[in-house]
Amino acid sequence: MVDYLANTEINSQRIAAVENSFGASGQPLAVPGRVLLGEGILTKECRKKAKPRIFFLFNDILVYGSIVINKRKYSCQHIIPLDEVTLETLPDTLQMKNRWMIKTAKKSFVVSAASLTERKEWISHLEECVRHLLSKTGQEPPTEHAAPWIPDKATDICMRCTHTKFSALTRRHHCRKCGFVVCGECSRQRFLMPRLSPKPLRVCNLCYKQLMAEKKENDDQSKPVHSPLAGYEPSSGDDSDRSDEDKLEQWSAAAEFYTSSAAWSSFHS
Repeated sequence: MVDYLANTEINSQRIAAVENSFGASGQPLAVPGRVLLGEGILTKECRKKAKPRIFFLFNDILVYGSIVINKRKYSCQHIIPLDEVTLETLPDTLQMKNRWMIKTAKKSFVVSAASLTERKEWISHLEECVRHLLSKTGQEPPTEHAAPWIPDKATDICMRCTHTKFSALTRRHHCRKCGFVVCGECSRQRFLMPRLSPKPLRVCNLCYKQLMAEKKENDDQSKPVHSPLAGYEPSSGDDSDRSDEDKLEQWSAAAEFYTSSAAWSSFHS
């Protein structure tokens, strides 16, 4: 069905309409073989508060953006290749129901649907597209995913030191490794994570220690092995100048905040 629709005029018109709705700031979406399968409004958990977002499902990408005028104008276009996507169903909370997580190596976030049926439809269509892409390319499902950011309102205190209270003067920050909400003192370090950004990113003190330990282990494994017959031993000095100033963390690095336990519109039923 997808192969048949790829070259139809109606499919081209629908993709062009999506392109136009994002204006000049959006990227071109019309490529050979691409099919627009459906669209819908989902609620996305953002840093400050949950917000409605328009989502367009193609056979190879997921596109979403902010709603300016529904069905007419959108902004802040985001494009996610589906072969990088993993889905995880989440339990309901008091604030949001019918939730699931969209996970990729660069970004992971939580969305919710208006009904349980709508969530099932979205997940079913997404998983089918992902399976088709992976089988077509022979790729393995992705195993590394970025941590979703804990919403600001989830805590009034730093999730690392557990005593710094946030206020108008004490800002909230997010660790790019674990996604925890932390204070400035507990996130003074930066670390280069190429899959997320070409620049070093803010990380909390605990994640920084873990990342540095992993880096040192990888560096040690890549060092050439010297023969003992050479008459000397390679230097084993650690040039790390980290102090023991970090306070005892009471939140486990593996703490699970997202543990598993407008309606979808399909164009081609």
